Amino acid sequence: RYAFSRCRGSSDFRRNVRAINDGYLLGGIVEMQNLEEEDFAVSKSSDAHAEFDMVIGNIEDIIMEEEFQHLQQCFMEKYYLEFDESEENKLSYTPIFNEYIEVLEKHLERQLVERIPGFNMDAFTHSLKQHKDEVSGDILDMLLTFTDFMAFKEMFIDYRAEKEGRGLDLSTGLVVKSLNSDL
Repeated sequence: RYAFSRCRGSSDFRRNVRAINDGYLLGGIVEMQNLEEEDFAVSKSSDAHAEFDMVIGNIEDIIMEEEFQHLQQCFMEKYYLEFDESEENKLSYTPIFNEYIEVLEKHLERQLVERIPGFNMDAFTHSLKQHKDEVSGDILDMLLTFTDFMAFKEMFIDYRAEKEGRGLDLSTGLVVKSLNSDL
């Protein structure tokens, strides 16, 4: 991301650079350039941010593809009856979690390596921790199922509730009112 600040006068210039450093480009390296009496602030961190966005975009594409959806659906169907809402975690959950990582996370990683030369999952995981506020909730939730056992378990509990017709029913909270004041 680039932030350009058109400034008139040195106090405005300093205030705009301070605003960039304080809120908009935390941690970025800011380089100042004077081009025909207009000063610009350019963030050098934009390359890393663009790379992160590219990986997230590819993840979105991969998880929407039929192959990933099929893998996840088959896996959920195979094991959803194992999971229940009790606080206690069964010993059987551990090998299921490990298999999930082996099947789905490895599939995702293989796809990313094919699409992005030099992709490294460990580096991406580190970057994700720093940028997690920038990732859509659905993508972050799915990625958490690879690293957070409780997110993984919750995914299965939600799936089971949906399969058994115990999902969240909002139909009773829906009220239709006429906008016509005569009624």
